[in-house]
Amino acid sequence: MQKLSVFITTLNNELTLQACLESVKWADEIVVLDSFSSDRTLEIARTYDCTLAQHEFLGYGPQKQKAMEMTSHDWVLLLDADEQLSVELQAEIQQLLADEPGVDGFEIPRQEQLFWKMCSPRVRLNHYLRLFRKSRGHVSDMPVHAAPKVQGRTARLKNVFYHFGERSIHIKVDKINGYSTGLVEDKVDKGKKVYPWIRLIFYPPFVFLRSYLFKRNFINGWAGFITSVTMAFYAFLKYAKLYEHHQVAKYGNSLLPPGAPPLRPGNEKAPGS
Repeated sequence: MQKLSVFITTLNNELTLQACLESVKWADEIVVLDSFSSDRTLEIARTYDCTLAQHEFLGYGPQKQKAMEMTSHDWVLLLDADEQLSVELQAEIQQLLADEPGVDGFEIPRQEQLFWKMCSPRVRLNHYLRLFRKSRGHVSDMPVHAAPKVQGRTARLKNVFYHFGERSIHIKVDKINGYSTGLVEDKVDKGKKVYPWIRLIFYPPFVFLRSYLFKRNFINGWAGFITSVTMAFYAFLKYAKLYEHHQVAKYGNSLLPPGAPPLRPGNEKAPGS
């Protein structure tokens, strides 16, 4: 029987953390690394048998890596605080860890909340590497969308886990705004350039079609349509902000009236904030 450690990072997750922890309370160890939450997150975590610690936020990847390093067992499961294992997935993981798995990691399909409903299981679900040997893996240092990487063979599990991270359109738009800003520095560091005709005009419609048709989001009705539109908007924002960065670096304030406030794209607050 292989022992399992679950590691979770938190920041003000009082609405979703209980469902998350309830779905993994059978694990041999649960590590929760909190970034100084101001809501009931810590109170909820203390009602479960967790190893609980706090650390200032290091970035998505480094924070998850630090939480993983706090675990005791080689087999680890990464969950976000707004995710939950289905009952069927819990049983599947327990069964495969009853013996020695023949691979070093497992990708798991994720079923998304689409605002007021859960997405249909008939869409093409994305698979994420979440269950793996710690000795063979690490968490990437991407500024957003940090994910585990494993040196070795991987396989896919059958049953799903749920994601409750986008409970409203407002939350979805806030997230893609923050994520797209966070990706600019990474793209600049990698020398990425923007070809406006391709990235700003043709790429977003392609993303919409891929989401709505190829991934079958049309099955989800208007929730699927709205999701696909926001994904296209996300694709647009990523490269629009990168283009903005290069324009500011090139021209500075020279295209504005004399005495205009300095430009710092991505860091401004909205008027009145």
